Amino acid sequence: TFDRLEQEDDINRIHDYFSYEHFYVIYCKFWELDADHDLYISRDDLAKHCNGAISNKMIDRIFSGAVSSSNMKEGKMSYSEFVWFLISEEDKRSPTSIEYWFRCMDIDGDGILSMFELDYFYQEQVHKMEIYGIEYMPFEDCICQMLDLVKPEEANKIRLKDLKRCKLTNVFFDTFFNLEKYLNNEQKDPFSNLKDPDSPELSDWVKYAEGEYDNLTHEDGGNDNLDDGNYDEDFEDEDHEVEEVTSKRLANNAVSPPQRLGGSELNNKIDDLEDELKRWKD
Repeated sequence: TFDRLEQEDDINRIHDYFSYEHFYVIYCKFWELDADHDLYISRDDLAKHCNGAISNKMIDRIFSGAVSSSNMKEGKMSYSEFVWFLISEEDKRSPTSIEYWFRCMDIDGDGILSMFELDYFYQEQVHKMEIYGIEYMPFEDCICQMLDLVKPEEANKIRLKDLKRCKLTNVFFDTFFNLEKYLNNEQKDPFSNLKDPDSPELSDWVKYAEGEYDNLTHEDGGNDNLDDGNYDEDFEDEDHEVEEVTSKRLANNAVSPPQRLGGSELNNKIDDLEDELKRWKD
């Protein structure tokens, strides 16, 4: 990686570590949700993520302490916990993300996703689709599809190892607690997202982070010079434009923009996120 860093002009093109792009996207997402800016996200704050795409039952499970033993039970999600949440939400095919969502869905903690637990989460999806007038599958038909997708070793019992063998865990999880992504999956061939083992494809998280960073920097006529190869020369101007565009975007949501971090403070933040990413990968 260090050899590649010396040869590459734009460090954001190397994805072996937590880049500035990743940090900036997470920082802005956290700031937008943290309504009172106390550096904690409440249950109501998280319910607004992606315009309420994640089900209330899943948000309740996240704040129940199913995936964290810190202050989540008190109704507060810290910045580091939000890092885990956002990466798991946007890359549901990584081993750590699979473990994250499995623990959330395993209500009784017996290591098995039973038909009762799957039906528990699916019924909220059905309720939302009824409100929106969207045709939906009965649970019996849905679970047949999911069992065909996962192919568990034991009939009607989905274990963590079954999901880790599955190549389409994003489709499985979205079906039960993210209506927006579930509907998107229904409109396309789920196998179109399968990675070619012979070609190094970007992870879902990297693709999401790049897209969101591009939106932040290019919205409302933002910086158009990120890809011109003159990163060092344009860095100061880019910082100003990123801050200006982000300020406009957050102003529309009636919140103040995040304060620009100084050099040492920014390095400390990125170091913290790199530590979290290492824990997340392990």
